[in-house]
Amino acid sequence: MEKLIIGSHVSFTKNEGLIGSVNEALSYGENTFMFYTGAPQNTIRAQIDEAKTKEAQKLMKENNIDINNVIIHAPYIVNLANNMDEQKYNFAINFLKQELQRAKILGINKVVLHPGSHTGLGEEKGIQNIINALNIVLSEPEGPIICLETMAGKGTELGTTFEQLNQIIAGINNKDRVQICLDTCHLNDAGYDVKNFDNLLDEFDKIIGLDKIGCIHINDSKNKISSHKDRHENIGLGTIGFDNLINIIYNDKLKEVPKILETPFISIAGGKDRTYAPYKFEIEMIKNRQYNPNFLEDIRKYYKKF
Repeated sequence: MEKLIIGSHVSFTKNEGLIGSVNEALSYGENTFMFYTGAPQNTIRAQIDEAKTKEAQKLMKENNIDINNVIIHAPYIVNLANNMDEQKYNFAINFLKQELQRAKILGINKVVLHPGSHTGLGEEKGIQNIINALNIVLSEPEGPIICLETMAGKGTELGTTFEQLNQIIAGINNKDRVQICLDTCHLNDAGYDVKNFDNLLDEFDKIIGLDKIGCIHINDSKNKISSHKDRHENIGLGTIGFDNLINIIYNDKLKEVPKILETPFISIAGGKDRTYAPYKFEIEMIKNRQYNPNFLEDIRKYYKKF
């Protein structure tokens, strides 16, 4: 049977911890997943319950989830590219060090990070700031790997080109602890032709090397190529399209790479509008390699039962 390592963003709560994340992933038919160890928009973090973590790791083993394929995402607000406020810059560095320590306690080996925005300092200065920060964060010879995410190029974002990412990696002393997270929506919005994915991989291989791909975020895009907007769309409803995403997911060169969905939640009217995860239905389509034109309606019917 063809190997497919597929999952999605799941929740991680103070009460349930990693057990809740594993159970949510299993409910969607996944064999991997990604989570934030707290809210993505702040740095408030609860203490990790080690007993629950061990129980969650046992649950993963029992359900054929390889913990080496599970991903933590660092919060969006960590910006290593701007050092205008030295206190904020140092806080971001120290927080990321703590986040890697939390990953270690949880047994997770990969942490996805948005490289940062230079906010007016310029590309070169911003990249140097990222390099300096990561050399502090990754000073230990061993530990979780940071996967720098490919970005859409919104505002002054860095990491929007393979050349920028390669420049960052080139400056890192401990290169074994740095990989790349490809995001299909971001690549499209940054100007890469994801519809010709083999050519894109050849380009990536020449500049960085395929062995540096640590994970892939699978998202359709609401925008045309080179829009620099970063707006995710549900699988098959965007400008990339279902068949092109299937070609990426099942690419022979990426069999061992975990694929993670971050597509938008679906609104269901009633009382007050609520939104629900589409992942169970999107993963079903991916496994069948067949687009279901009624999947949004199927999601609404499914969640109305609860």
